[in-house]
Amino acid sequence: MNMNSTEILAELRSLQARADAIRQQLELNPPGKVTYLAPLDVGSDDTVVVEADGFGGATTSVVDGNYPVDYVVKFEKFFPSESEAERAAEELACHRARASRVLATSA
Repeated sequence: MNMNSTEILAELRSLQARADAIRQQLELNPPGKVTYLAPLDVGSDDTVVVEADGFGGATTSVVDGNYPVDYVVKFEKFFPSESEAERAAEELACHRARASRVLATSA
């Protein structure tokens, strides 16, 4: 069976709708959804960002610049759950924890 572009796009839309329904049932955010955004420090261009991966995990990043338009990632770490990533972001933004410690990767 050879599908044309219109049929392939229809199938893709159907699959996306199914994935969206599953995420809603599991209470997961879609990929790329920013779940936390806060300045790292007053007077700094650094921002703490948490971005969901769509499968329950998320990445916490410290970025420099004008997020989301023009920025550089200074530190980042993937966490297996969105709540863990958000807790790490709160440690950075609210409790002044060091990014090099909170976002250190495990060897």
